[in-house]
Amino acid sequence: MTERKVRVVVAKPGLDGHDRGAKIIARALRDAGMEVIYTGLHQTPEMIATAAIQEDVDVIGLSILSGAHMTLIPRVLDLIRAEGRDDILITGGGIIPKEDVDALQEKGVGRLFGPGTPTTELIAYIKEWFATREKQEA
Repeated sequence: MTERKVRVVVAKPGLDGHDRGAKIIARALRDAGMEVIYTGLHQTPEMIATAAIQEDVDVIGLSILSGAHMTLIPRVLDLIRAEGRDDILITGGGIIPKEDVDALQEKGVGRLFGPGTPTTELIAYIKEWFATREKQEA
């Protein structure tokens, strides 16, 4: 039996037009053996949630540099939960103050990564989360 690949949507919600980091992350996840769907710039939470559900992903990775993380991330979380998909990990990164990271994690968001985090750290986090979830479902 072959091991199932982790499926990830990488998205840039909101008006932030800086996508270099998101593209680097998408490439690193792909190179680590994950299936990656990059949705591009200026995605609404609704577009991201729809893509994640249609693509049957395991993880949504959000890249936010605009400062709108306290609005956009919870909205994506609410939308996927409304579709009964609270099994999808929402993670991401950007410039997010520690107190906002804590508040988002209390709502059920996974680990959030700041600028300069090695891609290997994110890859290890997703793989560990996925392995734990697969064991629970077995």
